[in-house]
Amino acid sequence: MTETLPKIRALEVRCVEVPMARPLRTAVGSITAAPLVLIDVVTGEGITGRAYIFGYTTAVLAPIAHFLTNISEEIAGKTISPVERARDFDLRFRLLGHQGLVGMALSGLDMALWDALGKVHGVPVVQLLGGEAVSLPAYDSYGILDPVADRPVLEQSLARGFRGIKIKIGGGSLRRDVETVAAVRDILGPDIALMVDYNQSLSVPEAIRRIERLADYDLHWVEEPVPAEDVHGHAKIRDVSPIPIQSGENWWFPIGMAKAIEAGACDYVMPDLIKIGGITGWLRAMGVAETASIPVSSHLFIEASAHVLPVTANAHWLEYLNLADAILAEPLAVEDGRVTARGPGLGMDWNLEAVERYGFTG
Repeated sequence: MTETLPKIRALEVRCVEVPMARPLRTAVGSITAAPLVLIDVVTGEGITGRAYIFGYTTAVLAPIAHFLTNISEEIAGKTISPVERARDFDLRFRLLGHQGLVGMALSGLDMALWDALGKVHGVPVVQLLGGEAVSLPAYDSYGILDPVADRPVLEQSLARGFRGIKIKIGGGSLRRDVETVAAVRDILGPDIALMVDYNQSLSVPEAIRRIERLADYDLHWVEEPVPAEDVHGHAKIRDVSPIPIQSGENWWFPIGMAKAIEAGACDYVMPDLIKIGGITGWLRAMGVAETASIPVSSHLFIEASAHVLPVTANAHWLEYLNLADAILAEPLAVEDGRVTARGPGLGMDWNLEAVERYGFTG
């Protein structure tokens, strides 16, 4: 263990657009390639902390990268302490606010700092947090699918040992939703957890109507039936829903989680590391969930999520959606439908040839 933490020498930022093995179709649009911002926190001691940000659309890659480049001079010469840097940025951007691209950039930087800290001590981040790298149950995450055409890939997920499958619905009529869910349940059988995600596409009355019709198919949860910020709408749905309601991927920082839980918006929560404040934000948010006795799942960012879930009270599921596999030197493995954290740090190194190949400058 070093007595003094290394100091930040430079911040290197690159943008890539990575092909996805399975295009992600949702009720509000499709994503065929993953737009990522890669962050390298370079220290004077030669240790580099890495993380990535999923931008959803290439339109935000340049603004996020530019923002991070602009603040690189502010953090140069400071230690790689994630908590101290989070305090600095809380004051620096208090008037502006932390939502949106600023929040995503700061969350990604926080994750890179934790990665660097783990590498300094030669241990996985989960050990820094007081936990152990344990095998976590993961569900395979799909977009809108065709149960007939996509049956082989669903069966492949089962062959890989996944005990949970999530599909997106809401891209058409209620009848289509019911037919899709019924067909997928038939493929999976009764013993596999089946989750559905509406991606905020419904009104409150329509959500209540559709969820009632889906109750016959033993759904594990219904995710974000209405806009995420409508916590009171979620609460109204939850009050009458025969299926548990899941939300959380679009909450900004722990205060967002606290307000949603106070409103009774959901039965389960699934914070997104890039919106909840990185690993530092997650640690604060998980205490909020613990006091409310709410099960906590992860959203995206499988490599880092595998480190925070083992130290999370009421840990539920890890969402498996491998956005960064194509630019990682060694993608995170799935063994019998489960994922285990690795190190040191977050256990990520870039495949530099792939980073160059998929570089985005548009």
